[in-house]
Amino acid sequence: MLENNYKSVRISVAPMMDWTDRHCRFFHRQLTSRALLYTEMVVADAVIHGARERLLGFDDAEHPVALQLGGSNPQKLAEAARIGEGFGYDEINLNVGCPSDRVQSGTFGACLMKAPDLVAGCVAAMKAAVTIPVTVKCRIGVDEQDPEPALDELADGVFDAGADALWVHARKAWLEGLSPKENRDIPPLDYDRVYRLKARKYNEFIGINGGIQSIDEAREHLDHVDGAMLGRAAYHTPGILAGVDATFYSAKSEAFDFAALIDVMADYAARHIEQGGRLGHVTRHMVGLFHGLPGARRYRQILSTDATKPGAGPDVLKAAFAAVELNGVAAEAA
Repeated sequence: MLENNYKSVRISVAPMMDWTDRHCRFFHRQLTSRALLYTEMVVADAVIHGARERLLGFDDAEHPVALQLGGSNPQKLAEAARIGEGFGYDEINLNVGCPSDRVQSGTFGACLMKAPDLVAGCVAAMKAAVTIPVTVKCRIGVDEQDPEPALDELADGVFDAGADALWVHARKAWLEGLSPKENRDIPPLDYDRVYRLKARKYNEFIGINGGIQSIDEAREHLDHVDGAMLGRAAYHTPGILAGVDATFYSAKSEAFDFAALIDVMADYAARHIEQGGRLGHVTRHMVGLFHGLPGARRYRQILSTDATKPGAGPDVLKAAFAAVELNGVAAEAA
């Protein structure tokens, strides 16, 4: 659970479409016991009318874990938030940052930066519906907006409505002219704009996201804001998460037990396969674990080929781990 109404949060792993599913989150939780994890965005209508267990189900080991919702109808978001709380999530987050075409067509995501009053109304409705924290993830602006007044107006509105935190991706989103992929790289990062927001909203939780590549970079941001959110770096090189607890949560610093990780993930994969899943559903999130270390290339090959074959079982995962020189990994993590 989130302690002290969000004050315990320092590091989180960003919600990432098609990536941060329940298998990814379970894997990430084995690397850090304290970082806050986020689901992929789930549309409020899907939560209300869809297959809830498939969309919302998660392993208890994932706590603390937040549900990110997409939508712009306050009543529907309130109902979806109630359902999410009932499933046991520790936080409900509203997506005001995703620039994808399908998000725009549904009138939610980054285009809501242009409707701060509506966003505030959505937050107020969700806050009235649940007892867990309600937060927002946004951009610094969209299209031709001036990020100075745009971000301030959005922040003022959501905090006045009772939001417990605002996570800011420190780029604009260009809804016209850039693809969703380009929107993750091309608009320049403006960390200082987020720092200025925190200086103005010094009593509120402001977290920063966008382009953070390492634990050291995250630590530097925490000199200016309350939380740092790791995105693609955590996904492509998940081994960096093994340093989170010691660096940010005063955990004892010691070499990470990768041997134990092998057993936990093999057991988890076996349970998933027994329930009708495939090994590749789990291992696709683990490919970058040993990035740059001896044996990593062979490890990646096994997970990218053998683990995706029909009938592949946990022994394939163990074979992939066996290709890595774990003594070198332990020295690296120490």
